[in-house]
Amino acid sequence: MEYTYLLYLALILFSTKVFGVLSKKLNLPQVVGALIAGILIGPSALNLIDTGSNVGLVITDLAELGVIFLMFAAGLETDLEELKKNSVPATVVAGIGVLVPIMFGFGAYVMVYHPSLATQQELLKSIFIGVILSATSVSITVETLREMGKLSGKVGTTILGAAVIDDILGIIVLTIVTSLMDTSVSLFSVLLKIVLYFLCIGILFLALSKTGKFIERLGKGKTTAIMAIVFCLSLSYVSETFFGIADITGAYFAGLLLCNLKLRSHLVEKTSTIADLFLSPIFFVSIGLKTSLSGMDHSVLLFSATLLIAAFVSKVVGCGIGAKLCGFSNRESLQIGVGMISRGEVALIVAQKGFQYGLISQALFAPVVLVVIITTLVTPILLKIVMKERSQTRLVSIDYKHRVNA
Repeated sequence: MEYTYLLYLALILFSTKVFGVLSKKLNLPQVVGALIAGILIGPSALNLIDTGSNVGLVITDLAELGVIFLMFAAGLETDLEELKKNSVPATVVAGIGVLVPIMFGFGAYVMVYHPSLATQQELLKSIFIGVILSATSVSITVETLREMGKLSGKVGTTILGAAVIDDILGIIVLTIVTSLMDTSVSLFSVLLKIVLYFLCIGILFLALSKTGKFIERLGKGKTTAIMAIVFCLSLSYVSETFFGIADITGAYFAGLLLCNLKLRSHLVEKTSTIADLFLSPIFFVSIGLKTSLSGMDHSVLLFSATLLIAAFVSKVVGCGIGAKLCGFSNRESLQIGVGMISRGEVALIVAQKGFQYGLISQALFAPVVLVVIITTLVTPILLKIVMKERSQTRLVSIDYKHRVNA
C-alpha cells in the first residue's frame, strides 16, 4: 500500500494554514491564502504533488467531499423564508447571468480565432466557450460570505439561489450543445430527468416537514449529525448518478431541506468542523493543482486574456442587470454580480465534458483553467471590497463635520 497520500495531506493542511494566516494578516479572506498555497505546490510552481498518480486521485476525491460539505453547510445556513422571498430575483439573475456570458464567450472565441461559423462544428465550439463561462461556482463566495456574516442576507441568499438555478440552466444548455455533437444524447430524456428531480425534491420537502418534529426529538447527539451527513451524501450521489444534476447541487438541497429544523445550529457546527479542519482546505488547494501554464503560445495567451475579461464583465453585467430589474439597488446589484464571478470546479467539469465531445481542444483547456484560477482567486477579494459596510465611513464623516462645526 502506498502511503504518500499522508505526506500530501500533511503538506496541504500545513500550507493552507500558513497562507491562510498570512491572508488574514493582510485583511484578505483566508480562502485566498488556500488558493495561493494550491498554486505554489501545484504544477505551475513547485510541483510537489503528482495529481496524475493513484495518490492524486485520493486528493481529488477528498476535494470533492470538501465542496460537498461546503455546499451542505451553505444549505443549512440558508434562510428558507428569505430564499422564498428572493426566488423570483434568483431566477431572473440566473437566467440573464447565463445568457450574457454565453454571448461574451462566443464573442471572445470568434474575435481571437475567427472560426468559420458556417461549419456546424466550429459554431458549436464557439457557443461551447460561452457555455463554460455561464457556469458559476459559489463555493468560494459561500466561504467568503460566511466569514463576513453575510450568507443569510438578501444578497447572499439571492446569490445562492441564482447559483443553484444557474447550475440547472447550464446543464440544459450543455445538453443541447452536446446533443448536437452526439446523437446518442437525448435532449428530451435530460429535460425529463430535471423535471423529475425537482419533483423528488418537492416530495422530500413534504416528507421532512411531516417528520421534522420526530427528527428533532433525537436531540443533539452524534446520531443526528451522522444521519444528516448520510442524507447529504446520498442525495449528492442520487443527483449526479440518476438525474445528471451536479452532486454539489444535491448537497445544497440536502442542507436546504434540513435548514428549518431546530437542530440546524447543531448540524452546522458538526459539519463545519469536519469541513473547516480537513476537507475544505483540500478542495481549495485542488483548484491550484489542476492547471499547468507551460506551453502556452501567443494566440493562446491572447485568448486567455480575452476570455478572462469576458469572464469578469459578463457575470457582473449579466447578473447585475438581472438584480437591477428585480429592484435591487446599484450597490446590491454590483454585489450580486461580483458574487457570481467565480467559475470554480463547475467550469472545469463543463470543460472536461466538452473535451470528451471534441468541443474544446487540449490547447484551449489551459485558458479555461486559468480563468477558473483567477476568477476564483480574485472573487473573494472583490466581494469583500463591494460588501464593505458604509456605516463606519459615514460615522467618521459625521464625526469630522461635527468637529469642524464645533
